[in-house]
Amino acid sequence: MKFSKIAVAGLIAMGLTASACSEDAGIKETLGTLGGAILGGLAGAQVGDGSGQLAATAAGALIGAVLGSEIGKSLDKADQLYAERTAQDALENTPSNQTSQWSNPDSGNSGTVTPTETYEATDGQYCREYQTTVTVGGETQDAYGTACRQPDGSWQIQS
Repeated sequence: MKFSKIAVAGLIAMGLTASACSEDAGIKETLGTLGGAILGGLAGAQVGDGSGQLAATAAGALIGAVLGSEIGKSLDKADQLYAERTAQDALENTPSNQTSQWSNPDSGNSGTVTPTETYEATDGQYCREYQTTVTVGGETQDAYGTACRQPDGSWQIQS
C-alpha cells in the first residue's frame, strides 16, 4: 500500500498531537508540536525513496514535533513572565484595591492583579491578599490568594 508524503506526515502529527494534549501542555505548546511535526514530516519526505523515505518522514516529524513543542512552551513562558512581573510589582507597590494590568501583545493574553488587604502575620512577615484574573483566548478565570514578602524582597504565594 502506498501512502502520500502528506498523509504519512499527517498521521504522525496526529499521533504526536494526541500525546502533546496532556493537562500540562498549553495550547501554544500543542499547536507548536503539531505544526513542527507536519513541517518536519514534510521536510523528511523530501529525502530518499521507498522505505528510506518513510523513515526520513517519521524522523522529520518527530524532530519537528520536539522543536515545535519547545517553541510553544517558550511562548507560554512569556505570558507567565508578564504575569509574574506584574504580580511582584503590584504586591510591592500598588495600594490596596487598585488594579495592575499586564498584556502580552504577541499572544493576546492578559490579566490583572489587585491587592485587597495588607497585614502583618504572627511571625512578623508582611502578607497581602489579592485577586487576580487571567484572560486566555477570550476566556477569563478569576483567582484569590495570599502572598507574603520574603527576606529578599520578593513575594511568595502562600495560597
